[in-house]
Amino acid sequence: MPEALELPHHHTGQSNDPAKNLPATARFEPVAQVFKQLSDAGRCRIFLLLSHSEECVINIAAIMDMSSPAVAHHLRLLKVAGLVTTRREGKEVFYKAAQTDLAREMHRMIERVMHLSCPETKS
Repeated sequence: MPEALELPHHHTGQSNDPAKNLPATARFEPVAQVFKQLSDAGRCRIFLLLSHSEECVINIAAIMDMSSPAVAHHLRLLKVAGLVTTRREGKEVFYKAAQTDLAREMHRMIERVMHLSCPETKS
């Protein structure tokens, strides 16, 4: 067991070792990666769209007023983060928000921050 950290300042009421239960920096990497993917307003908007509908790249590009390559780039990043999934139908690939706790929490967070109410997600 590592020694207790000796802090330079001692504050009244402070626990002996406030860092005792703090996970190592490396454990925060998955969290940082998810937030990195949602740090772009366009990606957040795409994710919100896909939380309510399944769409192909061409339709997403038209809705977002973006180029297909730009949309494809954003979708790739959202997929790597585990926030969207794909379904192939012939040559067409459809995207939608993943049915995971992580994706549902990200959707709820967007709703709260933007003061939105998405009736399809309410139970």
